Amino acid sequence: MLHRSPLLALGLLLAAACSGGDADAPDGEGPAADAPVADAAADQQVRTADPYARGYTDDDFPRVQELAPGVYSYEQLRSAGEERFTTVSLFVVTDEGVLVADGQGSLDETERMIEAIAGITDQPITDVVVASDHGDHTAGNAAFPETARVYAHPTSAEALRAMAGVAGADAPVRPATHLVEEREALTLGGRQIEILFLGRAHTGGDLVVHLPEEKILFMSEAYLHRIFPAMRTAHPSEWVEMIERAQSMDIDIYVPGHGFVDSPAILAEELEVFQDAIRQVNAEARRLHEAGVPLEEAQEQATFGDLESWSLRDSQGARAIQQVYAELNGELAGASR
Repeated sequence: MLHRSPLLALGLLLAAACSGGDADAPDGEGPAADAPVADAAADQQVRTADPYARGYTDDDFPRVQELAPGVYSYEQLRSAGEERFTTVSLFVVTDEGVLVADGQGSLDETERMIEAIAGITDQPITDVVVASDHGDHTAGNAAFPETARVYAHPTSAEALRAMAGVAGADAPVRPATHLVEEREALTLGGRQIEILFLGRAHTGGDLVVHLPEEKILFMSEAYLHRIFPAMRTAHPSEWVEMIERAQSMDIDIYVPGHGFVDSPAILAEELEVFQDAIRQVNAEARRLHEAGVPLEEAQEQATFGDLESWSLRDSQGARAIQQVYAELNGELAGASR
């Protein structure tokens, strides 16, 4: 079952278009059916990526919200071990085609998203942005039309080529057709869309999708909403700087790549919280590194304060320490931006 929930970009922020539901209650379903004022909602909202702690069930997903006319977020649940959280895509509907930023993690799930888009518009998907090259955002990209233009940073394009060469892949890997080193400006159906590289963060080839008129920025995995900073291919210090560049832009809605798409006010607050989380991880690793603690011991000793309760802390904490150690030892590939 597909759940749609409108999220007003400006003005009332949480007003529902068709029902009394707020930004976290699809069409009146879910944990909160009455639309509170924005400030009260920000105070009352459970700040977690855990859907069950928020009162949702698996049947409440996928969840689609209209962030601005023709601009939609798409949230679907995924599993990591025993934990469940959302993977977020963005799609922009115009009268000359649809742009999708980030697919889902399998052919089935990406096809499901494509079906949801077809329920909103009969326009074809003409453009796909690989904002994150990780498999949970690209493994289903073969489901997109072969005619679609596929945009990626050169680093991500190389990662896709490497994935295509891995034997036993569950689905063909769709290569990039257009490389974006710094900025690509598109006009689709009269709508202005920018694909930007603001610096290395979660993957090293992180792209963002900017809608300047709507003041929306899809940040993909550079923004993990209440999810522990996953650093498998990250550039820890540069990640903090990349978020600062995003925060300096004229943006009303920052859209994460994982976690819930909440009200604009909450999303802005939580982007700052997430940036502080990266700083906290970096600082803990640096403390242990400067104390001469060997990596394996540091991974066991590290503590992260409030982040201990965040989603994926258990699976990602040790890997984050390893990546920060690698950065401090000058072992990460490439120079700083």
